[in-house]
Amino acid sequence: MTDVHALAGAYVLHALTDIERASFARHLSECEACATEVAELQETAARLADGTWSVPPPQLRDKVLAEVRRTRQVPPGQPDREATPALRRWRRRTAAAVAAGIIAAAAGTASFVAQEQRVRDQRATAAAARAEAARIEAVLGAPDARLRTGTLSSGGRVTMVLSDSRDEGVVVLAGVAPPGPGKTYQLWAIDAGGPESMGVVDSGAADATQIVSGVRGMQTLGVTLEPAPGSKTPTLPPLATVAVA
Repeated sequence: MTDVHALAGAYVLHALTDIERASFARHLSECEACATEVAELQETAARLADGTWSVPPPQLRDKVLAEVRRTRQVPPGQPDREATPALRRWRRRTAAAVAAGIIAAAAGTASFVAQEQRVRDQRATAAAARAEAARIEAVLGAPDARLRTGTLSSGGRVTMVLSDSRDEGVVVLAGVAPPGPGKTYQLWAIDAGGPESMGVVDSGAADATQIVSGVRGMQTLGVTLEPAPGSKTPTLPPLATVAVA
């Protein structure tokens, strides 16, 4: 059996199956060492993804300004009769160097800002994953948690663990067929008042683990195949209905 602690690298590189990813996400909520390793690996991956960039040396600006101060300026509209061809070439090179320095500095600053934003996004994603894993763990460990399963008419199984005390549930799709281009699986709470959407599985995904809210008093779980990003009303007949009351 694979050591769950050894999956950190594959988790960061999105190289796990959906089931393995969900399992490792739950593990992150209780393993500080793995959570730290994942955060560090995500930051490293973000930095390695950047192209090489550099900021011009700070001395460049001082040198250029010093040369500008030493060079006599020609009033606007008057020809520079005293300037030699060599001096005029030097001035053009100096102007080009100033422009290049400004452009390089701007590009370096923009790249740094974009890099830091990616690092912040990666950390936010890791924090959200840990929070979701903690919610899933709480539902699975709730004293009133109950398990319900069903089979999709198109193949595969749907499993739901729900807790009325937490008003949350965990839905797992396993072994289901890929939804196809532009399609997504959608979950529904079905009761006497009619169906109500409980969210969609990521577009294009098949096997998935998803936490849902508002399960208290729910009677039936429905699963349908809908156009992405989901529908306001379910496409009938549903692929699966599971009595959960």
